[in-house]
Amino acid sequence: MSVLPELRYPTVTELVSAARALAAHRPGVCTLRQVGASRAGRPLHLLSVGRARRAVLVVAGAHANEPTGSCTLLALARRVLAQRELRDGMSWHFLLCADPDGASLHVTPAPRSLFDYHLGFFRPAGPEQPEWAPSVLPPDRLPPETLALTGVIDELRPYLQVTLHGTDLGGSWVQLTKDVPGLAEPFAKSAAELHIPVETGASDAAGWPASGPGVHVMPAPGIGPAYPSLPDDARHSTWFHAHRYGGLTAVVEVPMWASDLVDDPAPHPAPAAAIGRLAHRLQRDALEVTRVLDGALPRLADLDGPLLRAAKWGLELVPGLAADLVHTPPADRTMAYVGSVDAFVRRVPLRAAAMLLRVLRGTDEGAANQLEELVATWSDAFAERFRARWVPLEHQVEHQSRTVVAAALHAREGAS
Repeated sequence: MSVLPELRYPTVTELVSAARALAAHRPGVCTLRQVGASRAGRPLHLLSVGRARRAVLVVAGAHANEPTGSCTLLALARRVLAQRELRDGMSWHFLLCADPDGASLHVTPAPRSLFDYHLGFFRPAGPEQPEWAPSVLPPDRLPPETLALTGVIDELRPYLQVTLHGTDLGGSWVQLTKDVPGLAEPFAKSAAELHIPVETGASDAAGWPASGPGVHVMPAPGIGPAYPSLPDDARHSTWFHAHRYGGLTAVVEVPMWASDLVDDPAPHPAPAAAIGRLAHRLQRDALEVTRVLDGALPRLADLDGPLLRAAKWGLELVPGLAADLVHTPPADRTMAYVGSVDAFVRRVPLRAAAMLLRVLRGTDEGAANQLEELVATWSDAFAERFRARWVPLEHQVEHQSRTVVAAALHAREGAS
């Protein structure tokens, strides 16, 4: 893996300061206001550029472990301010960080390797994720971050919501809750110019129709999910909240490390057998982490923090997910899809081990050392298997920004 240049993702405090400076510099065009607070009382801020009723809402920080979106959000705000044509009949609204509590726990300001990235890893359990909570919790138990986000959607009624996501290792892809005709071409052109592979068989969008390579459109409600055991369902997430106002959501994914193995559309010679082997490895690796957790539980009896909850939640998904992989026919039979599943099943136990490692530091050093060895070994194997290469941060941000602007312009044409 290549050595990375120095880089640092902004903290939420720095993000708010930058947004406040933009609002102060252009007070006639920009406003910054608080639209809610997190469970821990951290404020959620919305930066608005322009006042037109036809609105685009851009959401960053829905997943704490995907930090590129914060940089993209600032770049987009500056681009919209600089290019008046982007404000022609449109207003732009930027939710700076949908999960500031989660952002405070993911500590990877300058990852130089996948191992380094995982040493500071945090991604909350599904019920604690702002966008996914409505798919797993009843309405009266939704977290305040989710209510703030849906409240902003209710107020703005955006014709387009864009949520900025990312992947640790892989390629770029887009998930749409409705098709945006014309988006696939500028998306593919941008990825090619910036040497970012397009993930044509993303497991996150398994079984979804595609309007172009890497641009996946949510299937009709009657079509079942590719992984029936997983509790979250995109069709019940905040992504669909914009539909009640005639809008749609685009989820724009960009990798930190790229792999040229994720855009191979060639047929896999034996996808079911390959995925069966991946399911076996998933169970084996998860069992290694579970054994460490079980041995440490007596010393964790009084702990129930977000890191431990998230590690347990990830491990609890494994039996059902492994059964899905074995008993459900492959949603896609390409090399790219099997590669994406390979990456997916590596992440689940690796992330659980990384978060549990952080819990056990200072509590059970023997178990922590055991986990650190696992995290190092699995991170290196992941990078080696997929021939990981760092995508310069400015390329991640530029590609994501271009895709958002293209989605906004093409969706506006469709909404006219």
